[in-house]
Amino acid sequence: MRALVRTFQAFALVGAVAVSSVLARAQEPVVVFAAASLKDALDDAAKAFRASDGVDVKLSYAGSLALARQLEQGAPADIFASADQDSMNYAVSKNSIKTDSRFDLLQNRLVFIAAKNSSIQSIGLTVDGLKQAVGTGRISTGEVNTVPVGKYAKAALQKLGLWSEVEPRLAQSDNVRAAMNFVTRGEAPLGIVYATDAAAESGVRVVATFPADSHPPIVYPFALTAGTKNPAAPKFLTFLRTDAARKIFEKQGFTVLK
Repeated sequence: MRALVRTFQAFALVGAVAVSSVLARAQEPVVVFAAASLKDALDDAAKAFRASDGVDVKLSYAGSLALARQLEQGAPADIFASADQDSMNYAVSKNSIKTDSRFDLLQNRLVFIAAKNSSIQSIGLTVDGLKQAVGTGRISTGEVNTVPVGKYAKAALQKLGLWSEVEPRLAQSDNVRAAMNFVTRGEAPLGIVYATDAAAESGVRVVATFPADSHPPIVYPFALTAGTKNPAAPKFLTFLRTDAARKIFEKQGFTVLK
């Protein structure tokens, strides 16, 4: 009888450990790799998710392609949110995400900004207009071959016939927030960023908006990473498609697609 009791206790202990392990995993924070332009909106969404579900969200922001390359190298994350389709496609090509979880959530606009205290009130999207506004200064944006905002900027400037004038004047950064900081610090009189970044920074103002048809649509795809085992990760993705999250994104200036 004593042996039977000891056996039962051993099984009970194993079961308790297993349940404890599951509960501990359920409380692990959701790790999100996200485009820098999502910072303010995702920070607020993470707080709302924590309040409703009791799960923390850890957010790491950078340029989208840089994050996709980190995932390729095995960096631990549960969700990837990109500012362009190319970076997400790169993650797909490296088997870094769960493709059946991918969806397009947000859309943005491309704008010229100047510092809040700048004498520049508005600019014409013409060679003469830019020359008058920028003088001998620089125009800040993301790196035009790898950073989404830079790629969108290059496409728009080419479409408008401004690329040859602007290219020699570009100050290129590794993400959109870094590009905006050049303008807020007065190191560049103009910058090309997203409308949502301009809305998040009190030290700048929009002086021109690029026509929507001058560049590919600025769309943000989201997906679970291939390696995630966190049960809260799909819950957070689901939360990002709720009415509560929609209000957060729209307040920041994003257009919500779903």
